[in-house]
Amino acid sequence: MSEKMSRVPPHVWLLILSACLLVLLSFGYRSGFGLYVKPLADANGWGRDTIGFALALQNLIWGVVAVFAGGLADRFGNIKVICVAALLYALGLGLTPHVTAPWMLNSTAGLLVGAGVAGTSFGIILPALARAVSPDRQQWVLGLGAAAGSAGQFLMVPVAQSLIESVGWVNTLHILALSTLAMCLLAMPLAPYAGSKAPDANDRSHKAQTMTEALREALGHRSYILLVLGFYVCGFHVAFITAHMPAYLSDLGFSGQVGAWAISVIGFCNIFGAYYAGVLSSKFQRKQVLLWIYLLRGVIIAVFVLTPITLYSVFIFCAAMGFLWLATVPPTSGLVSIMFGTRYMSLLYGVVFLCHQLGSFSGVWLGGWTYEQTGNYNLVWWLGVMFSLVAAALHWPIKEQPIARLAAVKPV
Repeated sequence: MSEKMSRVPPHVWLLILSACLLVLLSFGYRSGFGLYVKPLADANGWGRDTIGFALALQNLIWGVVAVFAGGLADRFGNIKVICVAALLYALGLGLTPHVTAPWMLNSTAGLLVGAGVAGTSFGIILPALARAVSPDRQQWVLGLGAAAGSAGQFLMVPVAQSLIESVGWVNTLHILALSTLAMCLLAMPLAPYAGSKAPDANDRSHKAQTMTEALREALGHRSYILLVLGFYVCGFHVAFITAHMPAYLSDLGFSGQVGAWAISVIGFCNIFGAYYAGVLSSKFQRKQVLLWIYLLRGVIIAVFVLTPITLYSVFIFCAAMGFLWLATVPPTSGLVSIMFGTRYMSLLYGVVFLCHQLGSFSGVWLGGWTYEQTGNYNLVWWLGVMFSLVAAALHWPIKEQPIARLAAVKPV
């Protein structure tokens, strides 16, 4: 790797800007769902296990649909995928305030929103960013994309809370639903960098490969399987905290504003954490970056649980977790690119992300179930610590190198 990175072509900056704004909106709206847990429960007389299951289902649907959305984007391009997903996202947000039964909540906040996020976030956007720049710039641009998602969490959660206080939570969801349609316009600059004719700077082999062959090749690769399994833990951590932190703090006597700002602080700090995770991943082994992220998460959660909960400890915890929040995304997506190239990166990252969302489902659902059974979240906090150690161990044996098919081709 040369010390001086290549320049980004002027026309690519428009793609980067559009992609970052798209991720900002998609991830920002989704990050605010914890604000609606208590209003939904109060309006319908439901327990948090009912709301938690719907949000857990949202994460699971996000992961499942991301695999298919990635495959469709790799084959047909991403504008259609993003536009359809934006429509589903808008429907899910707009209909959620009007549900009167758990199955309706599962269908709107769970199914529709989950599918909408899947087609408008990292799994579709990051591969387009990776294809648009030279290989030496890929970790930088992946870090920038992940940082944009964190910026959405930082900016949109307080906006949503302010709207809730001024116009009510029902009208807030209606406003967000309408603004979601702007994602269709933001998708336009991404068109040349997805689909069967998309350029692939990494894959210099001339061997044609089908989508099925690419998937079979990845699932037979030990390091890829370890990466997939390790990403489960990331999902468990972030989804549990995003969904249950506002209610957890409310139980301790803090105001709704504190819960909103807690999630926002995580997003703000991860703007820097995600970006610098991309920078570090271009200088050090990506598996080592991931290993330390997971270990540090475990330490931070343990300290938070073991010390008295005060306003200061809440924001120190959120800031510390924030630096590590989406910091896993650049090195994880970068490893997929290194191993297999970017031709089917949307599909292969989608599979990795599916395991992430299985972890998200577990964290959100288990948080709600545990609270209803015990009246607290202690079990889930300590499971998060244990899983951190497991994730670190899984990443240790990963081999950070291209598969034989790509390694045999000399760089041009």
